[in-house]
Amino acid sequence: MIAIFYLVLQILKFYSYIVVANVIVSWLIAFNVLNTQNRFVYALLELTYKLTEPFLSRIRRFLPNLGALDISPIILLLLIWFIEMCMKLYIAPIIF
Repeated sequence: MIAIFYLVLQILKFYSYIVVANVIVSWLIAFNVLNTQNRFVYALLELTYKLTEPFLSRIRRFLPNLGALDISPIILLLLIWFIEMCMKLYIAPIIF
């Protein structure tokens, strides 16, 4: 049970890194630092997009339209942080 608890925490942490990587790569592409004609950049963008878009699209449905500003990754990172804190505060005492 302890191993499953730590595995879930590590998966949440890894997913938060993927969200941050998606934001950084999309910014670099928007400011023309990276070119999507490069196959590695395109593959990286596509990978992070496919991993994050299912959750980000659900969050975007509830947010108002802010134009070019997309705060859905921030909301997703806050939700991941909240889940981690709840696991550490409420599930960890039961397991240990």
